Formats: sequence, structure tokens, C-alpha cells
Amino acid sequence: MDPSSAYREASAQSGNPVHLVVLAYEQLVRDLRRALTAWQDHDIEKRTHEIDHALVVLAQLQGTLDMELGGEVARNLERFYNGLRASLLQAQIDGATDILQKQIANILSLREAWLEVERATSPAGPHTPIASPAAGGRTANPEEISSDWRG
Repeated sequence: MDPSSAYREASAQSGNPVHLVVLAYEQLVRDLRRALTAWQDHDIEKRTHEIDHALVVLAQLQGTLDMELGGEVARNLERFYNGLRASLLQAQIDGATDILQKQIANILSLREAWLEVERATSPAGPHTPIASPAAGGRTANPEEISSDWRG
């Protein structure tokens, strides 16, 4: 298992629902960046696979929305997810890489907002450090490991 996968697996087992949302956004970004690379490589099969996987992750995020308890925030996320889905499908049909790049930027912005929520609600401070192979076996902060998400 590569270090990044090991970190994501350990993080997912933490059970913090806000952190799981952050991880899902990170997966969306990875999928869409791989789709862009596949576009550049003229690999239609890989591009389709990556966008399809992003749609599965998106469906998971959307399926966990609690419209009753979440109120206006849940309704706004529902609208965002519906728009994101439509954009990804449009990008696939039109071959529009600019749409994917715009959506990556949108997801990264939303990820930052969720990181703020996580910092504010975490009982152990900004993040509970975990040991991670990606950090050379030392205790690492999730922000340190995923600091390249802005790129």
C-alpha cells in the first residue's frame, strides 16, 4: 500500500465525519486531476474511469446530506453537488478541460471551508496527529500530508 493510501485509510478509521468529508473532497480532486492527465495523454478510457469515480464519490457525499438537520447548509451543498455533477458530465461530453479545472478550484475552496469546521470542532485542537507512513513513520498532522492540494 502506498503511503498516501495508508494515511487515508488510517484517517477514515478515525470516525470523524467532518474529516471524512475532507477526505472525500481530496479524492474528488485526485480523480479530476487524473482525468485531466488522461485528457492530455488522449486516454479516453482512463479519463472516463476517473470522471466516473469522481461521480461515485460525489454521490456518496450527496447521499449523506441530512436535509432536515442540515438546513440551509445541506440545501446549499445539494445545489453545489448537483451543479458539480452536471459540470462533470458536460466536461466529459464536450471534452472541456477548463470545466474540470474550474471544478477542482471550487472543490478545493469548499475543502478549505470544511477544514476550518474540522479545526473548530476537533476536541484535541486543530487536528489529532496520527502516525503516518507518508510522514516517514513520525507523527504527522493531516494538513502537512495534504499540503499540495492547492497546486
